[in-house]
Amino acid sequence: MKVRVFVSLKDGVLDPQGKAVEHALHSLGFEGASGVRISRVVDLHVKAENAEAARKKGEEMARALLANEVIEDFHVEVVV
Repeated sequence: MKVRVFVSLKDGVLDPQGKAVEHALHSLGFEGASGVRISRVVDLHVKAENAEAARKKGEEMARALLANEVIEDFHVEVVV
């Protein structure tokens, strides 16, 4: 089954990459862009008997490696 893990910085954590992108957008004339935050998506295939088991495996992997829970939040979806 395909699992998608979304990882983003927690509110209040500085995002220098997001600030750089926001500045670049303004330089290109996109003045209305603000509050830019950079996130990442990790897609993977897992062996699981059902969608709930696949989601749980995705959460285990996120906690173990894919997300730093001190500064990042994550959520997991099973892609059908």
